[in-house]
Amino acid sequence: MEFDAVLLPKRRAQMIAQGFWHDRTINDDLNACMAACPDKLALTAYRLEAGDLRRFAYRELVQMADRVAVGLARLGVQKNDVVACQLPNWWHFTVTYLACSRIGAVINPLMHIFRERELNFMLKHGEAKVIIAPKTFRGFDFEAMIKGIQPNLPDLKHVVVVDGKDANSFEALLSGPAWEKEADAKDILNAHRPGPDDITQLIYTSGTTGEPKGVMHSANTVMANIIPYAQRLQLDAEDVVLMASPMAHQTGFMYGLMMPIMLKASAVLQDIWEPNKAVEIIQLEKASFTMASTPFLTDLTRTVVEKKTTVPTLKTFLCAGAPIPGPLVEQARAALKTKIVSAWGMSENGAVTLIKIDDPDERAFTTDGVPLPGVELKVVESEASEPALPVGTPGKLFLRACSNFGGYLKRPHLNGTDADG
Repeated sequence: MEFDAVLLPKRRAQMIAQGFWHDRTINDDLNACMAACPDKLALTAYRLEAGDLRRFAYRELVQMADRVAVGLARLGVQKNDVVACQLPNWWHFTVTYLACSRIGAVINPLMHIFRERELNFMLKHGEAKVIIAPKTFRGFDFEAMIKGIQPNLPDLKHVVVVDGKDANSFEALLSGPAWEKEADAKDILNAHRPGPDDITQLIYTSGTTGEPKGVMHSANTVMANIIPYAQRLQLDAEDVVLMASPMAHQTGFMYGLMMPIMLKASAVLQDIWEPNKAVEIIQLEKASFTMASTPFLTDLTRTVVEKKTTVPTLKTFLCAGAPIPGPLVEQARAALKTKIVSAWGMSENGAVTLIKIDDPDERAFTTDGVPLPGVELKVVESEASEPALPVGTPGKLFLRACSNFGGYLKRPHLNGTDADG
């Protein structure tokens, strides 16, 4: 696959000079974890439907990522090939991204609610060579669906099935064999490591303005958001991040998959939102931070009240994706004893505005905060060159950010970026 990420080269020098791009990839962060805390708990994954719990120390996570990376290479995956991942919040998702990063492949996260129409478009447009999906999840047969559309997808060579029963299972092809111990494994893992400006993620918009658009991100663009995001929220290696929002969405991918590794922290995944189980997980795993939409906060607050229990380790709940009613913030603060934070962002740039940890509580329902470092926002009547409108005046929003994406795959005419970025 050739990626036309036209928005990256023109701003590279400025972003590096200003310190917003860090010229590292998730491989560098994972290696740093191996050097500093190899035996620390990196990932805990709850699969509620399957009744399965899996834990990985950083050492084990690296080993599995290397194993799956070599396994993907055995399937013919090369640098810049697209590996689609239509998985819930399972450990296999995290490992698949880390494995792709080991060999320079590009992950294409796909929401598990997508069906034939969406998949047919996205897999064809993105030229996915491999897709990794569940055999079944919540009563739906993903393998049958994907194999039904595979004849229309000439680039799709392999359908890899988690919990599959045949030779194409994730376990048989990727996670079972000790690929990382093969004689050529080291050469495979070192041959095509991606650079910080190489595309690392291809994620599709919801298509609210027409066909879904393929958003291209590099390590530099996503990390330019994650680093100041974590700093504003005062997160560090001691935190335990609970992620029940889908990792096929930027919320789960950037802040549930990538951020904990970048911080040398611990991640806890919940694949099905069940508030009673969420309370139990928070208490057991001592989760200190989570990010989800308003209904999650409503459910969690109600459950804690009904159970007459507490979640004392949960310091911060970042709520985004929908307006937060004022009464809910008050109820949540009283029940959870947790700071409620609001934010706004898009697939194209991540959460670019956040309130601050020490802001008054009412800021969470009256504003989505202020821009992160490296982000500029302006509301005008119609054109970016116009002066900003007075505060509170509706208008057209223009945004320039260090975390802005590299462009829309094969559709640069839709990038909507002017000469000033």
